[in-house]
Parts: sequence; structure tokens; C-alpha cells
Amino acid sequence: MNDFWSYWYFHIPNFILAAVMYTLMGRLVLGLFVPESWDNYIWRFFKTVTDPFLRIVRTITPSILTQPVLIVFSVLWLMALRVGYLVLLINFGVAPMASQGG
Repeated sequence: MNDFWSYWYFHIPNFILAAVMYTLMGRLVLGLFVPESWDNYIWRFFKTVTDPFLRIVRTITPSILTQPVLIVFSVLWLMALRVGYLVLLINFGVAPMASQGG
């Protein structure tokens, strides 16, 4: 059977967290070149996907941080969440392990 479906409980949350993390990075890079109020559909997509997560991170980080720094901290929080989820699964013994080749 395909390893993806064998470990769906790892791959699907990890994929979602990675997608949000890379969308945050895209928003950060694009935000260097465009104004915050730009009405382009790509910018609106980035904001729609990332704003809910940024609101959550804003509640646990100091309010003195600017928007670009908040995005960097959000990426770091997501990286920590992905690693923490993997460690949790390893501790329960249900994480996907790399197969040993011969």
C-alpha cells in the first residue's frame, strides 16, 4: 500500500502546515514590492490564507512587532509546530520512519 495513505494522519496535517508556512513566505517576499492595500487577486489570496494564522500569532507575540517581523515569527512558529507534531508521533511510536535500504 502507498506510504502516504498508511500515514495519512502525519502527511495531511504536515502538508497543510507546510502550505501555510510557504504561503507566509510568499506573502513576505511579495510584500516587499507591493503596498499592503494592493487589490491584486494573488495578494488577496495570500492575505486570505495567512491572515487567520497571523491573528493567532499576534495574540502570543509582542504587539510592538511590525507586520514583516510578525510574518517571520509566524513561519518560525509553524516550523516548530511541524517538528513538535513529528516528535509527538515518534514518542507514540506511530510516526513514519525512513525505510532502510540495502
